Order: sequence, then C-alpha cells, then structure tokens
Amino acid sequence: MDFDFGKLARNWQSPIVSRTEIGKFSGGLLTPRTLANLDSLNAGPPRGTCGRKVFYPVDELVKWMEEKASGGGKL
Repeated sequence: MDFDFGKLARNWQSPIVSRTEIGKFSGGLLTPRTLANLDSLNAGPPRGTCGRKVFYPVDELVKWMEEKASGGGKL
C-alpha cells in the first residue's frame, strides 16, 4: 500500500514539528522516544534546536518518512 506522506504536511499548520508533537503529526506512527533514539545514532531526519527543544522541518521529515517507507530502512 502506498501512502502519500505529503498529506501529513498539508494537514499540519506549521513548517516545523516539535519532537514532542511527532506522534500527533504522524498519527502515532512515530514517537518522541523513537526519534530521540534515532537522532542519537544519526539515523533520524534532519533536525534543529531552539534552546533545549528539538524540532524537525516538515518537508524534511516527510521526505525522510517516505524514504523509510519505501524500503530505505526501518522507521
């Protein structure tokens, strides 16, 4: 089954997703803990920080999710 991850971006009302909101953005597919673990292995999507908060640009996050879903590795 192919899924258009771009729908997630179109329904999100911000150009960024904070790590704490990743579950809401992904419909529960990803969790903050999963991304924290992937980030520690340099295997997560491109990210930024603002103080101690971690965020992901929506376009980069969607691109990363599409790569992983198409066989580029596990989510």
